[in-house]
Amino acid sequence: MRRKRGIYEKYIKRLLDFLLSLTALIILSPILLVTAVLVRMKLGSPVLFRQLRPGKDEKIFRMYKFRSMTDERDENGELLPDEVRLTSFGRKLRATSLDELPELINIVKGDMSIVGPRPLLVRYLELYNERQKRRHEVRPGFTGLAQVNGRNSISWEEKFEWDVTYVESVSFLQDLKIVVQTVKTVVMHEGISSGTSETMEMFTGRKI
Repeated sequence: MRRKRGIYEKYIKRLLDFLLSLTALIILSPILLVTAVLVRMKLGSPVLFRQLRPGKDEKIFRMYKFRSMTDERDENGELLPDEVRLTSFGRKLRATSLDELPELINIVKGDMSIVGPRPLLVRYLELYNERQKRRHEVRPGFTGLAQVNGRNSISWEEKFEWDVTYVESVSFLQDLKIVVQTVKTVVMHEGISSGTSETMEMFTGRKI
């Protein structure tokens, strides 16, 4: 049964996404430029990290972020673990969420929304159970309920439950509350690591 969407989600949310993200790109352009120069100086090229991610209805799109890791490899040519390739500069980028700013381009294009479940790896699509798949009923977001309720410090199962909770309750007031909470989370540097790793562990298909 198709989920019923309210007036805000049908007619207003996308318009707000476009206007606010375009405005943010213009206002933040000096910060974007300085960050791009620093990434080029400290991590080299390419400045932008591009990766295919599943969006609404599992449609694949190319997501943009500032690069935060090196391309260091072992003697077999395999990339070293994230913890090794993530430099102190990269950690600062992630702690301040500056690495995420190029996603504003994705929001302007319509690939993403300001608020929604975070876009994860394409390979995870075949690992979700039926409830977890519901996270793709809406556009993925720059931030979401999972990001303001633990970010990388909570389990995958908890993240997906927050994602589905959002899908089932999309509203303007909830989006506004999430944006405000996101600012607080970024300022306080909350939930950046998983507690056992510098980055979030890979999802392996554990069921909720």
